[in-house]
Amino acid sequence: MDLSGKKRVVIKIGSNSLTHEATGRIDYIKIERLAMELSNLRNMGLDVCLVSSGAIAVGRQTMGIKNRPTHMPERQALAAVGQTRLMGIYQQFFSQYNQTAGQVLMTKNTILDNVSRKNAQNTFEQLFEMGIIPIVNANDTVSTYEIQFGDNDTLSAIVSSLIGADLLILLSDIDGLFTDDPKKNPDAALVPVVDRIDEELLAMGTGDPGSDVGTGGMATKLSAAQIATASGADMIIANANDLTMLHRIFEGDQVGTLFKASYNPYFDVVDMIQESL
Repeated sequence: MDLSGKKRVVIKIGSNSLTHEATGRIDYIKIERLAMELSNLRNMGLDVCLVSSGAIAVGRQTMGIKNRPTHMPERQALAAVGQTRLMGIYQQFFSQYNQTAGQVLMTKNTILDNVSRKNAQNTFEQLFEMGIIPIVNANDTVSTYEIQFGDNDTLSAIVSSLIGADLLILLSDIDGLFTDDPKKNPDAALVPVVDRIDEELLAMGTGDPGSDVGTGGMATKLSAAQIATASGADMIIANANDLTMLHRIFEGDQVGTLFKASYNPYFDVVDMIQESL
């Protein structure tokens, strides 16, 4: 896996990967390790953007709510509480590695509105120029976009397209794309490289939609791969259990599943969002 030419990378981490499986509470060691790895990528000269879920999960922990809420206003209220705390945690850990993070909250209208989209692009460019790591989340307090579109998988691909990233890494609780569900079929094999996304491949993404904490399944990750690769970026699905992979992949290690970029000049992420409404 040769990623030596990459200049701008988007890393997405899901709620499941930020919390302890048994309790659903925040895994501070995991977040600190993530901050260290991303800081190292910055020190290598890469533009780094983090798309992070977890606002609702942190809100649940803060308010002592054990069960995942199904009532949309309650979920949005928990996001309002959790987002500020989550950013505080990130700021604390990034500062230990002499890095500065900046919060960017987005809604679908950030992309659909021409003026808002251009403003967002300008903001990202300024953040990168200043050496700041943007931390992106959907603005769940006023928008249900992330809640409905799969634990930020889709959003991370949209951000990747918006900022012209050449690599998107989806960190999750799975090792990559398998020929079958590895939890049910012990003979399921990891697919190391995907050259082209077709209907047969998309059919492999059907199944378990997620867990009690996150909302994303393999189907949303394959949808993200379609967006990212058509926009000209490679995409990797990898397991967040070992975050050292974030520097090892740039040393040539084969990790997870690599979806190779297949730039489509006719692909328009704005049209894609409008069609999904």
